[in-house]
Formats: sequence, structure tokens, C-alpha cells
Amino acid sequence: MLKLTAITGLAGEPVLRERLHALEHDDAVETIVLEPRDMARHRLRATTDKGTACAIALPRDITLEDGAVLLLEGDRAIVVRSAVQRWLALEPRDAASALELGYHAGNLHWRVHFEHGRLMVALEGPEATYLERLTGFLEDGRARRADG
Repeated sequence: MLKLTAITGLAGEPVLRERLHALEHDDAVETIVLEPRDMARHRLRATTDKGTACAIALPRDITLEDGAVLLLEGDRAIVVRSAVQRWLALEPRDAASALELGYHAGNLHWRVHFEHGRLMVALEGPEATYLERLTGFLEDGRARRADG
């Protein structure tokens, strides 16, 4: 059983995102999917999607969250995912803004889907991190947050 005692960072952080992206090409990223109630636990056992048995034992001041990277080695990574995906809904002002917003999200390698004219961004870390990256779009009105 693999013992995991720390969080390396969040999958949405630029440096980690690049490393994880490279590992995904080699099918070397394992995922632990946890129910929201288990995200607050500090000690638990879980199995990755590839069958690796893990014992998670985190310090009391560390909290799991969606996108937490528990292991990052040269040849594999283990990432926590919440069973309930959180989304940030964005409405572009017009077609040109939609194109620019989509291009921006693609450059950041954000997972997205489209729903009723909205760009839905999968939150793989704190929402504030995503909003910071969207400051220009939100401030000048090219996009606005929409209700989920």
C-alpha cells in the first residue's frame, strides 16, 4: 500500500499542469475520486482508478480539494478528484469575445464544455485562481459570470 502524506500542489497550477499533461500522454496519471464528505478527512484509504491501494495520512492543517496532487514522480502522478465536479459558468458578450475567451481557456489547458451559449470551465483548484486569470475579460465586460 502506498502511503501519501502531503499535497504537492494543485493540478491547475501552471507548472504542475504542464507536468501532469506530459504524464497524461503516457497514461501515467492515476486518479482517486472522493465523495465531497471524504474531502475533509485527513486519514483514509482509497484506490486509484488504476488499482493502486493508497493510505492517505495528511497533517491536520492540510485539506484535500479537487485537483490535489498527492504524488508526482518522473513516471507517474496521483491526483484527487471530487465526485461532484464544480464548474465556473461564463457568458461571453458577443461572438468575438467568445472566440477570444475560448482561445484563452485553451491556452491554459482548462477542461471546458459548452452549455446554452456558456463556456463551462471545470474547476480543478480554487475558483479564485480561475477568476484571477479571467480578470481582463470580467473587468472590461467581454465575459461575465453566469449562474451555473
